[in-house]
Amino acid sequence: MPSPQVEPSGRERPAHAPPDHPPVSRARVGVVLANLGTPDATDYRSMRRYLNEFLSDKRVVDYPSWKWQPLLQLIILTRRPFKSGAAYRSIWNTERNESPLLTITREQTRKMAEALEARHGDRVRVDFCMRYGNPSTDSVLRRLQAEGCERILFFPLYPQYASPTTATANDQAFRTLMTLKHQPALRTVPAYFEHPAYLEALANSVREAYAAAKSPPEVLVSSYHGVPKRFLLEGDPYHCQCQKTTRLLRERLGWPEDAIQTAFQSQFGPEEWVGPQTVDHVAELARRGYKHIAVVSPAFASDCVETLEEINEEIRESFLAAGGERFTYIPCLNDRDDHIAALLAIAESELAGWL
Repeated sequence: MPSPQVEPSGRERPAHAPPDHPPVSRARVGVVLANLGTPDATDYRSMRRYLNEFLSDKRVVDYPSWKWQPLLQLIILTRRPFKSGAAYRSIWNTERNESPLLTITREQTRKMAEALEARHGDRVRVDFCMRYGNPSTDSVLRRLQAEGCERILFFPLYPQYASPTTATANDQAFRTLMTLKHQPALRTVPAYFEHPAYLEALANSVREAYAAAKSPPEVLVSSYHGVPKRFLLEGDPYHCQCQKTTRLLRERLGWPEDAIQTAFQSQFGPEEWVGPQTVDHVAELARRGYKHIAVVSPAFASDCVETLEEINEEIRESFLAAGGERFTYIPCLNDRDDHIAALLAIAESELAGWL
């Protein structure tokens, strides 16, 4: 029986194929960690390009194009890149010349790849993509397909489901599949805020921050990225999942109900958003006599401009300016070992039957 002719690259000409048949890669399983996105640089053009892609997404801003695009192109993208560029510069990873989100997501991917390779050898390829910016979802999925990944697990790094995050990440993956002659099978990872390993990693990060503080904070604010209130009324489960995340975290820590409070940040535009707004809520806590608070961000898998600049700079300043004295920011789970273990457990559960 003829056997495949294997090339050094791992690609092979199928058995019984004619001599001029192009070599194909051995069948593998791909895992793609999908994060929000990052500008390539902090200059005006890079920021405008990134913000245009982000704010033109109908999942993010769902106003009619005839109403939204003139406002976006003629006013918002004329001014916003300067402000956003300054925010990114304040937290930019100058050593690698990239955003912290990119640095952290790459490291999460490296650790996931090492763990999966140790268990399954070279049958698994692990990569990461960004919904906005680079590396693009399209380029990564095409590369994995070219490497022989006939089955791909697409893993949006959002513990809670939301239309402007999880759904748009999945949309972009499916758009790529629509253009491929040979589509890989694709699975998407659902919201994982209830997963015990995720909750334990989150609780561990809080315990460690409190243990390291000279005195324990009086209250923990669990700050989530906000969404318009209309999204909640239209059936998006994000707000409810955020509230449940706070409750599950409090129960895991064994704390009383008033020890953790939920708030929402990053309001944009004129319509009503879910609240309370974190920047106002922490100021109110200071006016009510709280001198030391902590803030954690359970909706972010990686530290980014919304945490490093908005929470640790703007929201911190709001609390201190209103009379607060000590502000503890608890970093995102990033590439902590217990976080990687949680992501690995979730991925392997979703890979059932494929490996």
